[in-house]
Amino acid sequence: MAHNPTIATDNRWQVYIIECSDNCLYTGITIDMARRWRQHLGEIKGGAKFFRGRKPRSLRMQESGHNRSSASKRESEIKKLSRQQKLLLIDANPTPKALF
Repeated sequence: MAHNPTIATDNRWQVYIIECSDNCLYTGITIDMARRWRQHLGEIKGGAKFFRGRKPRSLRMQESGHNRSSASKRESEIKKLSRQQKLLLIDANPTPKALF
């Protein structure tokens, strides 16, 4: 398989944290936050199983400028944090008012 250099330099990926209807915090990655939000709401196919029985309430944090690899690594780092550490991270990185 040929190497595609655009994949390594594609910095459109975002890491995000969503607060859910049951106050859980969900961390994920995407290149299209509006589409991903609709997927998690169940409006279109492809949402995470995590959202069965709960709904996304608000986008709490969004980091831009990642490539696929760095986004996955950052997602993994965040998922290992305690809830309190995630809340501190959210407070340190406020997300501008989203469309959701």
